Amino acid sequence: MHRHFNGLKTAALFGVLWAVLLGIGALIASGTGSAAPLWIFALIGVASTAYGYWNSDKIAIRSMQAYPVTEQQAPAIYRIVRELSTKANQSMPAIFISPTQSPNAFATGRNPQNAAVCCTEGILAILDERELRGVLGHELMHVYNRDILTSSVAAAVAGVITSVAQMMLFFGGGDRRNANPVALLAMSLFAPLAASMIQLAISRTREYDADEDGSTLTDDPLALASALRKLETGVQRAPLPQDQNLVNTSHLMIANPFKGGGAAKLFATHPPMADRIARLEKMAGRPLT
Repeated sequence: MHRHFNGLKTAALFGVLWAVLLGIGALIASGTGSAAPLWIFALIGVASTAYGYWNSDKIAIRSMQAYPVTEQQAPAIYRIVRELSTKANQSMPAIFISPTQSPNAFATGRNPQNAAVCCTEGILAILDERELRGVLGHELMHVYNRDILTSSVAAAVAGVITSVAQMMLFFGGGDRRNANPVALLAMSLFAPLAASMIQLAISRTREYDADEDGSTLTDDPLALASALRKLETGVQRAPLPQDQNLVNTSHLMIANPFKGGGAAKLFATHPPMADRIARLEKMAGRPLT
């Protein structure tokens, strides 16, 4: 199912992320004789991530001010999600709609038994049912691939690296007679940037994965490609405000919900739409017409 070896890429990126963390630990230990500060920050990171992971559905739904809908209120969404979840032999998730005109969708939840799928009013206004099916297939695969867990772990490790690096920068890493000051400064400045970039790379890789696996689930990669083209235009016309709560959950959405270009693209949580569409067209064996 993973044509572009995205699972292997994710594992490799996690390896680099952990290598950065271990490098910081070694540097701290050489300067202080103890890696205790690293473990303290790691425990804090694990605790905060566990809370976020366990409540990921509630946090995301709340940030988008979404409301639950019945099958009578959203028959098309229920019909599509029921069909695809049955085909995947998975539980039916809860269905929500967000009252925003910015076109987007996301799925969240710690596992298929505690999942939620949310569409904005904006996406329902611009997609036809075939395109909506492509989008929902993508979102369901995020849940089935346990991407919430993957992104939570990546965020936790990146957060620990950033916190420890900041501590090293402000407090000097302990006994400077034993620590290499150049290495200390370099690691303090480089580690947070490296951790953020690796975290973003993991997020982008999982988007490619959900595109491919969702299109396999729907047997219709061109439907998702068509939807992505509409979403790219729609988000530029009606982006979400860069509220911090929305920024924190933006990686869950099928399209980057914020308007931006230039350097902002370097720190985007989503791969370029053109690349995603090209991959989907390659899956279908022909370009979108």
